[in-house]
Amino acid sequence: MHRHDLATDRPQVRTALLLAAGLGTRLGPLTEALPKCLVPVSGVPILERLVRALDSHGIERLVIVAGYRAEMIRDYLGESFGGIAIEYLVSPLFATTNNSYSLWLARQLIDEPFLLLESDVVFDDHLLAPLLEPGRIAVSAQLPWMGGTTVTLDANGNVKAFYPPPPGIYGQHCTDPDHFMAVNICSLARDTWGEVCQRLDCHVAAGRTGCFYESVFEEMAAAGSMAPTAVIFPTERWYEIDTPADRDAAELVFPEQLHAAGESGRRTPGGAAG
Repeated sequence: MHRHDLATDRPQVRTALLLAAGLGTRLGPLTEALPKCLVPVSGVPILERLVRALDSHGIERLVIVAGYRAEMIRDYLGESFGGIAIEYLVSPLFATTNNSYSLWLARQLIDEPFLLLESDVVFDDHLLAPLLEPGRIAVSAQLPWMGGTTVTLDANGNVKAFYPPPPGIYGQHCTDPDHFMAVNICSLARDTWGEVCQRLDCHVAAGRTGCFYESVFEEMAAAGSMAPTAVIFPTERWYEIDTPADRDAAELVFPEQLHAAGESGRRTPGGAAG
């Protein structure tokens, strides 16, 4: 059951989907022994930071699509974290597919509004709050370190177009001043998710499994069936961890360890319980 916002009587998101199947090759050598999401930033794995943020905002169910070293993710989190029940999917093709395939795998487990996140983003917890209403997307003004999908906005602050990079291409994106960087966090309404699944079915059937899922968003925006409201993330309060240099820079932005990190009872990645 989804709680409702008394002011709007609109359902609020209580389910999250985390995509964490990738090899994280650009983050090597840090990912030689760890999945990308367990790489620590200031002593705390990215995954733990994300799940703590979800728990603090009342998320009750988390579905994780894992792949590379999936067993380490399951060992680290277990079946629950705080008030969150956790379920796992393991992509059998994680080494040869992109995140559109990971998203497609979740189609039979989720039939509700949900928050979609990628597992390499660090941000201030409070920034999640406005994303708990379906039909929102986190975006940011661009800085030189950023890369990935960009979007343009209409006069009302809604996304009018998505511009994902070509499959397998990183570090190339539009830097026009009217383009915002997608932060890889968005919330989808149930009907929007239904159309996403239909289009993903077509992509997978055609063998287009190397695409970013924003390719489907691009199609839907062009067809007029997807126009999420932009939630602006300040450039200085989030970081995407793609390379060792990104991790080092993020530690300057987020130098403190989480107060309760040592009290969580979670297993240290690749080691014994902390």
